[in-house]
Amino acid sequence: MKGVEPVLPQLGINIDHVATLRQLRGTPYPDLVEAARLAVAGGAGQITIHLREDRRHIQDADVKAIREALGPKKIPAVLNLEMAATEEMLRIARRTRPEWACLVPEKRREVTTEGGLALEKNEKRIRSVLDGLKKSGIRVSLFIEPSAKAVRLSRAWGADAVE
Repeated sequence: MKGVEPVLPQLGINIDHVATLRQLRGTPYPDLVEAARLAVAGGAGQITIHLREDRRHIQDADVKAIREALGPKKIPAVLNLEMAATEEMLRIARRTRPEWACLVPEKRREVTTEGGLALEKNEKRIRSVLDGLKKSGIRVSLFIEPSAKAVRLSRAWGADAVE
């Protein structure tokens, strides 16, 4: 578009399944901070972690450790915290201060996120959490179904990005 600077995408790496392996083994390794360091050394500019409500892989201590490890004078990458649109996760995000938060649906029985947010069905809750994140200075993306309607709603609600 005329007058709009092109934005070069950065590589973002999700390190959740490094934690899955650790949890399955019941060991303190592999180390998530080291995984983040290796991802950034390989070209990543963003580290994504998903703190699920059931804590099946990423743990609260992981969120704290990754947050403390990332930054301009440390591991030079931004943090993207994937999370459910709940008050508990909003409190954690406000305390953690990731640069980005991605609101995702969660179903207990799914192995990994299988579909987008039901925007219209959950409008009040999603908008409340989205607004709370934005008021805290956190950029927000919504994990949506690939439809023009979902993109329009995301934009109207003030999302910074969609996935």
